[in-house]
Amino acid sequence: QEQLVESGGGLVQPGGSLRLSCAASGFTLDGYIIAWFRQVPGKEREGVSCIRSSDGSTVYADSAEGRFSISRDSAKNTVYLQMNNWKPEDTAVYYCAAARIFSPLRVCVYPGFYNVWGQGTQVTVSS
Repeated sequence: QEQLVESGGGLVQPGGSLRLSCAASGFTLDGYIIAWFRQVPGKEREGVSCIRSSDGSTVYADSAEGRFSISRDSAKNTVYLQMNNWKPEDTAVYYCAAARIFSPLRVCVYPGFYNVWGQGTQVTVSS
């Protein structure tokens, strides 16, 4: 059974750093696109970033560009989202999702392409 488990969320101060992890089980990341999304109550799920595991190509949403960095560790079957310079508006539940490689990669920030989702991890930005 394909599963994703997020971890690393919590309380972070504005301007701080935090790294989220997305561990996959039941499948290997090779051949998949892994994405991070976030959602606040009452709003649609927003794509943050995604990575194509086969070659490490990445896409970032405008809100993440320059502050967030997505990476993968094939040996650990895990994808990471390093997030710096947190802002209060980044407060959300962060989800990772997986789908077999599709193209073009630039559409990977849209949630409709994904069929495997984690349970989410809450990140709260507050001083």
